[in-house]
This record gives sequence, structure tokens and C-alpha cells, in this order.
Amino acid sequence: MSGHSKWSSIKHKKAATDAKRGKLFTKLIKEITIAARLGGGDVKANPRLRTAVAAAKAQSMPNDNIDRAIKKGTGELGGNQLETVVYEGYGPGGVAIIAEALTDNRNRTVAEIRHLFGRHNGNLGETGCVGWMFKKKGIITVERGAVEEEKLFELALEAGAEDMSTDDPETFQITTTPENYQSVRDALEKAGIPIAAGEVALTPENTVRVSGHVAEQVIKLVEELEDHDDIQSVSANFDIDADELAQISAA
Repeated sequence: MSGHSKWSSIKHKKAATDAKRGKLFTKLIKEITIAARLGGGDVKANPRLRTAVAAAKAQSMPNDNIDRAIKKGTGELGGNQLETVVYEGYGPGGVAIIAEALTDNRNRTVAEIRHLFGRHNGNLGETGCVGWMFKKKGIITVERGAVEEEKLFELALEAGAEDMSTDDPETFQITTTPENYQSVRDALEKAGIPIAAGEVALTPENTVRVSGHVAEQVIKLVEELEDHDDIQSVSANFDIDADELAQISAA
């Protein structure tokens, strides 16, 4: 099971009880704003915005917050201009890491991200140094108790999914192309199947096995990157034993 698959499963469980809801809302609002700026404020006609709004609603964000974020993106409300920046580098053990950010101060953010990499025995690299190792995929997570495996598998494939992973003992993970992500998500919702988490994210083509102290360093770096105010998402190609990953994440 790839690092992204394992880590995304851990992340969605942590998010359910995350006390930092204010920080999570900030990240969701940023994504809604940039999606509206790039593709317009019509949720039905803007797939990225539709995904961002769905993620916000899944975290019980009030509609007023969502509407303000959309209007800020379309220019109806003022505010600092955000830009998308992608940081690439290597973590401990040669793990490839990509961090996608939305920032209103590129110089400040790159200095802070470089510091985080260095503090955890990693190195921030040049654009393109690890990007070739990843491809964008849609990832939809469904709790095992919500639906029978065979029913979910058939429904997902009929809607255009590429595959479904059953490695995690508590969840199913459906993989789609970016283009088919929304149609698969819509099909599940229409069938009344609750979605625990969903995103279009970079997933690794190959993985690097790490364990022990190196694994702990990798997880600490990824966690601190994800906790940074400007970082929207983090992708990495680590492969860690599932039990060890759970122990490190719970520590």
C-alpha cells in the first residue's frame, strides 16, 4: 500500500477529532477562493470549486463562510491576492515530497518551508526534482461499515473508477482519474453511500521503504508541513509498515 494511501487514511481519521478546526477552515477557505478565481464562482460549472465546497461542507463549514470565500475569489470581496506555489524536495531516507501551497507572500513561505525540510534532515529542491515521480489521482475514502465491498466496487467501476483498495482494515479507498473523480463521487452520493474523505491529489508512481527512526523523521516532517498555514496538501512516496505508521501517528 503506497505512502499516500496509508497516510491519507490516517489523516482522515485524525481530522475527525482534530481540535485545530480553525486552521482546517482556513485551508479550506483558501482552496475555495483560489478555485473560484481560476474557474469562476459557479459550483456546477467549476469542478475544482465543487470539490472544495464538498470538502468544506464535510467539515460542517457554515454556508456564509463558503459564500464569502467564493466572492473573494471572484473579486466581489476584497482581500490579499493568493498564488499557488509547489515545493519539491527530499525527506529522510530519500523520500520524495511535494507540498502545494497557497500564499500571499512567496518569499516568506519558501524560507519557512526550507527551514522545515532542513530541521528534519531533508532538503528543499528545485522545481521538477521529484514531480516526475507522481501523478494526479482522485482518492475517495469510504468507511467499511457504510456499504458492502462488492456493491461499492461495482458501483465505483460503473461510474468510472480505476480501482479500489481493501488493504486498510477500516476503510475502502477508491482511485479515479482526475477527470472522473466528480462523477464517481456523485454516483456514490446518489446511492446514499457516505464519503469519509475525498480529494484529487498527487500519488507516487514508486515508493521508498523506511522504518525506525527514519520513519519517525519522515512523519514529523510531513505533519509539520501539513500543519503550516500556507500548505494545502502534502504528497510523499514513503512506504511504512501500517502498524508502525499507526504507532508513530498516535505518539
